[in-house]
Parts: sequence; structure tokens; C-alpha cells
Amino acid sequence: MNQNFNLEEYLNGGVERLVKDAMKGTLKNPRESMFLAGYAVNAAKAAKTRHVFEQKGEHIPPFLIASITNVCNLQCAGCYARASSSCSDREDRDTLSADEWGVVFKEARELGISFILLAGGEPMVRKDIIEQAAIYKEIIFPVFTNGTVIEEEYLQFLDRHRNLIPVLSMEGEENTTDGRRGKGIYQKVINTMLAMKKKGILFGTSITVTKENKEEVTSVDFLDKLNQKGCRLVFYVEYVPVSDNTEALALEQSDRVYLDNRLNSLRECFQDMIFISFPGDEEGAGGCLAAGRGFFHINARGGAEPCPFSPYSDCNVKESGLRAALKSPLFEKIKENHRLLAEHIGGCVLFDQKEFVESLL
Repeated sequence: MNQNFNLEEYLNGGVERLVKDAMKGTLKNPRESMFLAGYAVNAAKAAKTRHVFEQKGEHIPPFLIASITNVCNLQCAGCYARASSSCSDREDRDTLSADEWGVVFKEARELGISFILLAGGEPMVRKDIIEQAAIYKEIIFPVFTNGTVIEEEYLQFLDRHRNLIPVLSMEGEENTTDGRRGKGIYQKVINTMLAMKKKGILFGTSITVTKENKEEVTSVDFLDKLNQKGCRLVFYVEYVPVSDNTEALALEQSDRVYLDNRLNSLRECFQDMIFISFPGDEEGAGGCLAAGRGFFHINARGGAEPCPFSPYSDCNVKESGLRAALKSPLFEKIKENHRLLAEHIGGCVLFDQKEFVESLL
């Protein structure tokens, strides 16, 4: 793996590249240019805030993952969230309200967290929470969505609030995507992309990488199609096997080396796009970034978890807040145990070490 790769520096540099690219076409896309230019300034301020905490011996991660709902309107094959019962057809009673998420976002801003990934379930079904996120212009919120509920009213809202960046899920080309997500989903996603491109809305795509699709989704041809449709961010997420009969789909070390090499090449080839690999990019940062080392996860009920693929918690941000959650005994024990940073199978080292994580509770 590329041990010299720094994910935080790459993301900050990526924002600068996006600003420059937007400035070139500023007459066509002035809102994006103005927002990105402003965000670059805010991101620098946030980094200084985190540095102040670091000088006091308190590490604040630059990123946060928030699953704002457990509801999803699709039933994708091999979905980890449904298999782990963190996703269903109906909202749980004890999920955080929009106002409670607003408190979380406010504290994140005060701590210098400038990048919060919104997930679910399908996060776009909770527009009240999306509206709360829109208030915090200093934070970029990539919204990981299946893209099927973004109609004209939502497009107008996204057009007005540029800190919300839709990240549409795909598995590759049409047959591959529809094979996992359902017939016709690929075309719905493409139509949403084209509608966002027409309005000049910055968006990305999230791709679950398996042994079967790794070559397809990292091909120049596939990515050139996305680029032409206006996609500027690509998140590659390694497949986590939800059952024994799907373990063959999970990437092995040789597959990760292939993916890492392709990413290096793609970053050179498509310099107007940002490519992020999870958890592959973690290795360049010295291992697993979960449990607050680089990020942590908040589930729909407010539980502070090391990672979306490690659903264990000993505190709730509703009662403790973010700052206290970062010092939770579970997080501290995980960060202290170097054996969790070993080679992993199936996309996530904490998922592999779930018995050990359970023993820490």
C-alpha cells in the first residue's frame, strides 16, 4: 500500500483543486465556486482548532460518520446494514430528532470537525435532519444516498445549500448495479446525476468493491462516463461479507494491492476528481482510523461506535456529547490495541475482530 498517502491532506488538497476547477467555469457555476472558496477558508480554520486541542493532549478527528436514520426504501442484496439489523422499513422510536442532530452538528463545528458523512438507511428520507445539516456551512456533508428519492424539490434545496454533497450508490454498470439494487435503479441514479449536472450541483458516487466488480469500477471507461455526467468524488468501499456464503466476494490482500495501484493511476488520470478508498487509505495513515483516531460513527439512536462495521457502544452522544464520547473507555482501549491494526479480511479490521471488540465492553 502507499504508505506516503495522507488522506486528510489529499482531501484538503482536493477541495483546493475543486475550487480552481469551479473558478474556471465560474460564469456557469458561481454558487459552487463561492461555496468551495469559502469552505477552503473554513477548513483551514477547523484544522487550527483541532491543532489547539491536540496541543492540550486532546485528539479531535477531522471526520465523522453519522447514520441519521435506520429506514431505507430499497432491499439491496448483501446489504450489511439490513443484515446487522441497523436498517429496516420503519423508523425506530428512539432515533435522534432533527434538533438533537443539530446539537451534534453544532458541537462538531466547535471542535473543528469539518467533514461529516451522512448515511442511513437512506438519509434523504429524513429531510428534517438534512435541513439541520444545511445550516452549518462550515461543514461539508457528503450524503450517502441511493439516489431514488431526489426529486425536483430536493434538487432545488441542494442547489441552495452547497455544503450538502449527494453521493449516489452504484455497483458499476447497469447490469451490475441492477443485479444488487433492483431492476431500473441504475437508470434512476443516472437520471439523478444528469439532473444535478444540469443545475451545477457537486456530487459523487459510492461504490462497494468486490472481487467480481473491482476491474469494472476502476476502469478508465467507467470513470470517464461518470466524469462526463458531472461526478467529482468517488468513494470505494470494500465489501464486508454479511454471511459465510458471500466471503468469496471480499477482497484479499492481492486485490487491495490492485485497487491501491489503480487509485494511484486514476488520481493522475482524473485530476478533477477525488478518489477515496475505505479502508484501503487507512493503511497509509498507519492503520485503522476508527474509534476517533481519524473518525467515529454515530448510529441513528445516538450511540457512539468505533465504525459503522463495528456496532458497539458504551456511550450516547445525546447524553455525553461528542467530546466526551471521544474519551469513552471502549474507544481508548481500541486505540491502545495495536493488534487491531493487523491485516484484515472482508473490508474492515474491526469487523474481523468483533469478538475482541465485544470483550472490551
